[in-house]
Amino acid sequence: MFRTSLVFLSNGLLCLPWWQIVLATLLLTHVTIISVTVYLHRCQAHRALELHPVVSHSFRFWLWLTTGMVTGHWAAVHRKHHAKCETAEDPHSPQAHGIWKVLLGGAELYRAETKNEETLRKFAYGTPNDWIERNLYARYPNLGVSLLIVIDVALFGIVGVSVWAVQMIWIPFWAGGVVNGIGHFRGYRNFDTADASTNIIPLGILIGGEELHNNHHAYATSARLSNKWYELDIGWMYIFILSALGLAKVRKVAPRPHLVKGKTVLDDATLQAILRNRYEVIARYTRVAERACRQECDQKLRIYDELREELLAMWERSNVSREQLLLQLQDWCRRAELSGIDALEEFALRLRQYA
Repeated sequence: MFRTSLVFLSNGLLCLPWWQIVLATLLLTHVTIISVTVYLHRCQAHRALELHPVVSHSFRFWLWLTTGMVTGHWAAVHRKHHAKCETAEDPHSPQAHGIWKVLLGGAELYRAETKNEETLRKFAYGTPNDWIERNLYARYPNLGVSLLIVIDVALFGIVGVSVWAVQMIWIPFWAGGVVNGIGHFRGYRNFDTADASTNIIPLGILIGGEELHNNHHAYATSARLSNKWYELDIGWMYIFILSALGLAKVRKVAPRPHLVKGKTVLDDATLQAILRNRYEVIARYTRVAERACRQECDQKLRIYDELREELLAMWERSNVSREQLLLQLQDWCRRAELSGIDALEEFALRLRQYA
């Protein structure tokens, strides 16, 4: 009997070799990552998609078991991050707190913000508040992770403690540290957003697509985080599968510019397309200006700056009619084409192709 107990404690119910335990751990953490990006982030925080109640509650239970996070708390902290991005009120901006504080202490910053009653009251709207949320998930957040260590030891033996430890640090490090830290500090940018968000790498596999953080900040309510042809968002792959099975409904995705070759007339469709793709337009303009900076004189650089400010202002004139905006856009393109700067002429021609 004693020997049997030792064997069980050593190997667990599954009796797996070490490499299978490693694979199982990676699979379990992957499920947690997908639960965070699909359910907590895209569904609950930004309402980019709707999930079938069975799928939604499966994610809720898994996150309670593997992270102890409360849906309303997570959504509130993340929404405040977007509302107060890169300011002193941002819960986890490396621009405000420092990169190492966010990278290594992201979990502590998150827990501190969840104790802010004003944050929860203002930003946790619309998240689950049913009986099981109030009486189990929110009331006993540590019960799930305590139950998980028992399950891990039962399945994997004493090494299950290590499996549990990896599960506990996975989200705090990758989501709380890497995405919130490096994703606002280093990387490439597709869009000229007002914050410091970056895409860490174009392959959104390890963190479920959250690596494409600049894309997300440009179009926060998009269910798809990838934007360029070479970018991979594995979270979007799972959403696509769920949608095909009738278990999810996508509400919104980021627009992609549609250009009509040979189109030269600036019409209402052009105006609407440019307004809808503001971040792509401004990012492209910035890249055009940066490339030309090496060749142009100071006077021409001033023209770049003036036209950029005028272009940005088009999105801020909420009291201007569509007809007036179209006239301003036509005038802007005319001036760019008459500037004598090849790069601006090419950019204005491309704007005319938006449809």
